[in-house]
Amino acid sequence: MKEQNVMDLIILGGGPAGMTAAIYAARANLRAVILEESVTGGLVNSTYVVENFPSYPGINGVELMQKMRDHVDSLNVPVEEVCEIERMELEGEYKVVETDEAVYTARAVILATGRKPIPLDVPTACEQVHHCAICDGGPYKGKKVLVVGGGNSAFDESLYMLSIGIESIVLTEVMDRFFAAQATQDELLGTGRVDARTRTRVVDLVVENNELKAAVLEHCDSGARETVACDGVFVFLGQNPNNESFRDVVTLTEKGYVIVDHHMATNISGVFSAGDINDKPYRQITTAMADGTIAALAAERYVRS
Repeated sequence: MKEQNVMDLIILGGGPAGMTAAIYAARANLRAVILEESVTGGLVNSTYVVENFPSYPGINGVELMQKMRDHVDSLNVPVEEVCEIERMELEGEYKVVETDEAVYTARAVILATGRKPIPLDVPTACEQVHHCAICDGGPYKGKKVLVVGGGNSAFDESLYMLSIGIESIVLTEVMDRFFAAQATQDELLGTGRVDARTRTRVVDLVVENNELKAAVLEHCDSGARETVACDGVFVFLGQNPNNESFRDVVTLTEKGYVIVDHHMATNISGVFSAGDINDKPYRQITTAMADGTIAALAAERYVRS
């Protein structure tokens, strides 16, 4: 028999939006819980240096998220990490979320599930394909890696990997130019340890005995192919909204983002949404926190009503 928990507010997701919502909910004396499928912090955990967070000219992403988690813990908000959502009922007066360990019931829910990395589309599966250099870059010290993507994340993560001793990087982008900030491009390409290629796609991986040996690259215009030796692949192609658990009941855009009003309310009474999962023009840590603040205040008013 699973543990039964009656709450005022269920927060799905423990990134900046979810943890901010939890802090505001706790300060409003709501019984809130955070349910996180991985670990708290979200995609910020994979950011080597956050340089645009007010009060910190520069701070490691994991450190910043740990400070936020410490704040949540100080308010005694329960957090269930690495949990699997097995069932969700959002349309009734009382919402039900069942995880692999417990059942939670509450009058309000905040969706703060964020986004997840777009996977590398190749036919050969490989355990040496990653989406976070901070999480997984360490074992590749002194080795060669392939980086897929030409935006800020690809360049920032590549700089980090060089700083921890990765020997060299081949960086690929399918478009005809890179999209990272020019200063970051200059810094990375000026190291002399990066072979950067535009109009190039990864079409397959070469794996022997479960170990990655190389990647097959194809030039987008000529179709010419080349096999490049590498020990690991790091993919930074952007993110998709993490909406699997509620996409059949919550109104979404064509791209899968949640449509909300200025109170962060969705089409379902008592269901609010915050952070990168929302349909909006800008996605930053600070905008996620702003969404979480508004969603928590609106949820508190809804519960009290």
